[in-house]
Amino acid sequence: METTLSSTMQEATDVFISNLLASEAFVRYHQAQVSMNQDLQANTLLNQLSEMQSEMQSVMRQKQANNSLTKDEIDALRSLQTKARENTVIKEYADSQQDVINFVREINTEINQLLGIDFASHTRRSGCC
Repeated sequence: METTLSSTMQEATDVFISNLLASEAFVRYHQAQVSMNQDLQANTLLNQLSEMQSEMQSVMRQKQANNSLTKDEIDALRSLQTKARENTVIKEYADSQQDVINFVREINTEINQLLGIDFASHTRRSGCC
C-alpha cells in the first residue's frame, strides 16, 4: 500500500530533507565518510579488525570451553582494537556517525513534541507481507 503525498507535503518533506542533509552533523559525517573511504590505512585496519573479530568469535567459544585461549590471542585482538580506536580517520568517522544519530534523535523528539505522538513509531514498516 503506497501513500501519495500532497504537493505541499512533498515540498515540505523535500525542504526538511535538504535542511537535514545540509546540517553541520550531516556535512561533518559526509566529509568523514569520504575521508574514511579514501584512507587505505584506515580501511585496511578496519578490515583486519573485522576479520580477526569474526575468527576470534568462533575460535574463542571453542577455546573458552576447553580453557585453551592464549594471552597472545587476546592481546593481538586488543592491540588491533586500540589501533583502530586511535586512528584519527576512524575516530572522526565514528564520532561524526554518533553525532548524526544524536541529531536525528533530537529532531525526532522535537517532532514528537510538536505532533503529540511518537512520530518514529508510525514511520516503521510492519514486518508482515
